Amino acid sequence: MAETTHDLVVIGAGPGGYVAAIRAAQLGLNVACVEEVEALGGTCLRIGCIPSKAMLESSERYHEAKSALAPHGVKVSGVELDLTAMLRRKDEVVGGRTKGVEFLFKKNKVTRYLGRGRIDGPGRVVVKNGSGTTDLRVRHIVIATGSKPTTLPGIQLNADRIGTSTEALSYSAVPKHLVVIGAGYIGLELGSVWLRLGAKVTVVEYLERILPGMDAEIAREGQKLLERQGLEFRLGQQVTGARVDGKSCVVECQDADPIRCDRVLVAVGRAPNTDGLGLDSVGIKTDEKGRIPVDDHFATSAPEIYAIGDVIRGPMLAHKAEEEGVACVERIVTGYGHVNYDAVPGVVYTQPEIASVGKTEEELKESGLEYRKGVVFFRANARAHCLGQIDGRVKVLAHARTDRVLGVHIIGPRAGDMIAEAAVAIEFGASSEDVARSCHAHPTLAESLKEAALAVDGRAIHS
Repeated sequence: MAETTHDLVVIGAGPGGYVAAIRAAQLGLNVACVEEVEALGGTCLRIGCIPSKAMLESSERYHEAKSALAPHGVKVSGVELDLTAMLRRKDEVVGGRTKGVEFLFKKNKVTRYLGRGRIDGPGRVVVKNGSGTTDLRVRHIVIATGSKPTTLPGIQLNADRIGTSTEALSYSAVPKHLVVIGAGYIGLELGSVWLRLGAKVTVVEYLERILPGMDAEIAREGQKLLERQGLEFRLGQQVTGARVDGKSCVVECQDADPIRCDRVLVAVGRAPNTDGLGLDSVGIKTDEKGRIPVDDHFATSAPEIYAIGDVIRGPMLAHKAEEEGVACVERIVTGYGHVNYDAVPGVVYTQPEIASVGKTEEELKESGLEYRKGVVFFRANARAHCLGQIDGRVKVLAHARTDRVLGVHIIGPRAGDMIAEAAVAIEFGASSEDVARSCHAHPTLAESLKEAALAVDGRAIHS
């Protein structure tokens, strides 16, 4: 058995893992990263964030060419879908990004091990693949193995007909009727893709609302706008089973008629991917949700072993994992590293986009914290009219006494880009007055954020 020594070994090469490895190498450590899949980048890059956004962009272009260009004076006829080409482009985008991570590893002298990593007692990681086993002696270990899709009791997963987001990114044909189980980020995004490409899409959700955890006012508007596009919602329905029945699939719901469809996308959440990591060998026990408990500096109960990303508490977001990866290794090397979780944004890449950072209005009410609210609508924004995308609003929540920005919630065109300014404002403790007094270029969508900040004090100009 070969044996090699490293200062730091990162298990997992997703957004959290590969960023942690690169930052640690920049700080002067001898770093290795273990990943069992040949293509680097993890779920997000290979079968999650990046391919889904490529499909969202392509499907939106198709929909626009087919039915939304006439008001711009652009006449288009004979628009056809080439699904094979669309999927090929998606794969090319993914392939380019995975090769980019390979390049960054080489540039920063990060050693990559192909195989499944397992902790085998203090200071030891064993990497196993088809060629044999490699024994790594290490000073520090960072666990960054991400998450995996979950399912529900009674659902018979079948990769061809009843599957997860992985399968929904590569359907060989547009379903006549797709049932999406779960009205969160993944379900709404992939449901939107196939709706635009011609499928009937029914979203079934156990709760009485879509996008659990997001600001309720914004979620309600999101549901209204998505329904206008053709998404059908069945809220407050518990799915009790899903199975293949001949040439159809059947989704069974408690106290409701079963739904017959062509394909089923199960998008009910994700679970930490900690199986087979050898946690028992160092005395680490997972919590009731399968997460690895850590302190405020990502340290586990075992000395010199840390965990970041989807395997620990907090939202399962790629950029959250990246920030934790940087903070974790900076803490190891410099003694300081921190993530402000109030400034971690979330984005749903539907049309329009939905973005959020900080506290929701419901959270503020529950905490009893007094706040003021400013809301403006995109229909008052000149740039939105030029784009022909006037649906949606911007909501700014600020502390009633200090005026510090507590939360910003946006539904509208390019909300995912606009939320960055709000995240910076929260990170630096800005007030709504700070945002309102900052000069925003005209005409831009970002002016709506300025207007909403002005509206906190009841002095919006253009709405």
